[in-house]
Amino acid sequence: MSLATIDPSTLRGNWNYPTQVRFGPGRIRELARACRALGMTKPLLVTDPGLAGLPMVRDALDANAAADMPTGLFAAIQGNPVGRNVTDGVAAYRGGGHDGVIAFGGGSAIDAAKAIALMTGQTRPLFDYEDAGDNWKRVDPAGVAPVVAVPTTAGTGSEVGRAAVIIDQDTATKRIIFHPTMMPGVVIADPELTLGLPPHITAATGMDALAHCIEALCAPGFHPMADGIALEGLRLVHDWLPAAYADGANMAARAHMLVAASMGATAFQKGLGAVHSISHPAGAMYGVHHGLANAVVLPYVLKFNRPAIEDRMMRLAQLLGLPDPGFDAVMEWVLALRRTLGIPHSFAEAGVPEDDADALAAAAAKDPTAPGNPVPVDAAALKGIFLDCVSGNL
Repeated sequence: MSLATIDPSTLRGNWNYPTQVRFGPGRIRELARACRALGMTKPLLVTDPGLAGLPMVRDALDANAAADMPTGLFAAIQGNPVGRNVTDGVAAYRGGGHDGVIAFGGGSAIDAAKAIALMTGQTRPLFDYEDAGDNWKRVDPAGVAPVVAVPTTAGTGSEVGRAAVIIDQDTATKRIIFHPTMMPGVVIADPELTLGLPPHITAATGMDALAHCIEALCAPGFHPMADGIALEGLRLVHDWLPAAYADGANMAARAHMLVAASMGATAFQKGLGAVHSISHPAGAMYGVHHGLANAVVLPYVLKFNRPAIEDRMMRLAQLLGLPDPGFDAVMEWVLALRRTLGIPHSFAEAGVPEDDADALAAAAAKDPTAPGNPVPVDAAALKGIFLDCVSGNL
């Protein structure tokens, strides 16, 4: 079937992997039913300040009210959420007598919302539940509030994830908070909510989905299911991201990118690598958008990892129908896609200096994604990659 002949009305389904997903245009109208299915009677909708004033949020609140489900609003979330955002959200949840969370927005809002849901019934500080060792066993599962996730961007896939990335302001580091119960109970994936997303956000979030899929594919270990999901996610990005970027009203492109984002987050249960190890501290230290940071770093990490991933890149290039399939073909596709999307070639162009290279590399080496890199990395190796990113030395 030609991409141009796809009928967006056919892009609809109910899925139960990795959680219940209600996918398709107009599915936001099922929000109250989804909340009720998880036992909610008075949820708290958590979003970011930019979305809070938009009709899509007001319409959701009004629709819930009309369905006899009064819904509160918490929007004090910054672009890269910090611990204080979570603490304030928990206070709003408890103060309003809420019994569930609607995570509404992009990755930052959904991450913060999931962390708020986790913390509503816990007694320890947030960062005691960081994804390290057996910290997740400290969580009281009975104290985790139910979550309905409603993504409005196609990138992080946080709507199908069991973790949240939150900045610890005391150490200026991003910490990953994890527990299996953080997986939203229901996802409403409505591509209509992503229509008209600005091109630069479409580009950054779309490249985030690409980075998730390609790092999952390259992560060491045996996980054929994750590999298959990652490959199909990459095919969707290849086929649909340029169209979504060129035309914000292209429903088919928006729908397929929303799927690709969820697939990336599902696949990276296998692991991530140095792209995320570097982008996490870059975001914490310089406030760089996570997807944009991943987009800048990706080719430099691919180059570093080349000896370990050539066979996988051959498979990917063949799937995508790239000429002369192999590592070089994939690299050229990634670079060409970045140019099409207006992604900076270097961190310097994105406003990230090399001044704190040692501190950033040390944080990257401690990031829980570092062990997933197919070529072992330490602070020295990560510093070298970061300096190449800054200078544009590829």
